[in-house]
Amino acid sequence: MKELAAACSDSREDFRNDGYLIVRNLLDSSETDLLRQVARTDMAITAGRSARADGEGGAVELVVENELQQDDLLSAIVRAEPLVKMMEWLLEDEVYHYHHKLILKEPRTGGAWAWHQDYGYWYNNGCLFPHMASCMIAVDRATPQNGCLQVLRGSHHMGRIDHMKCGDQTGADPERVSAAVQRLELVPVELAPGDGVIFHGNLLHRSDQNRSSDPRWAFICCYNTRSNSPIREGRHPLYSRLDRIPASEVAACGRRHLERAGGA
Repeated sequence: MKELAAACSDSREDFRNDGYLIVRNLLDSSETDLLRQVARTDMAITAGRSARADGEGGAVELVVENELQQDDLLSAIVRAEPLVKMMEWLLEDEVYHYHHKLILKEPRTGGAWAWHQDYGYWYNNGCLFPHMASCMIAVDRATPQNGCLQVLRGSHHMGRIDHMKCGDQTGADPERVSAAVQRLELVPVELAPGDGVIFHGNLLHRSDQNRSSDPRWAFICCYNTRSNSPIREGRHPLYSRLDRIPASEVAACGRRHLERAGGA
């Protein structure tokens, strides 16, 4: 995993202003290959997939996990010291694992995600503040053609927006989204495999259906801050100290995971 120099350039200021930060080559090529192999060959992972209708005739498949495991590549990435330190530097607090998930947009069938804020959901889980962020890592190349992430630059400054049902999903208030689209820059987040994008819990984001012949899978690590531990038990966990690992252990953990899953 790439060593993320927190003090480099103006990354924290960019994150504060824009609500997101792209990190190229967050995973190196060997780690990215391991992530792709694990995601596609570990039947224990893919067996847990569920689908969310998008209200546009498609559905997004995803796998959500609240617990971290030993000798599990997905857990190792969540716990990797460089990523954890970067999240803490951006959020200015100790962070812990809130949950992680795989987004599985299959060729020609992968559905869209409605405009939403993650904190639009997480507020209802008992989190008092939007002091939360996620890191999406591209398993496959992400392009506008296969339904890459889209963000409204700076939309996190709008604060939490009311959300409502949209198919099986929950989307942000369409009236406010429509106004925001007119005033803010819409950015398609194109990523090469292994690239990452870190985005604030209040950033408005969405994605189109995958109408291409290429898959668009992504792995998302979601973090909450220690001071923002939910006020009640809910869908995702309360604060617990995150057991970090050195970046050098990520690939080794991935090889053990692949061997255990029978994909070596």
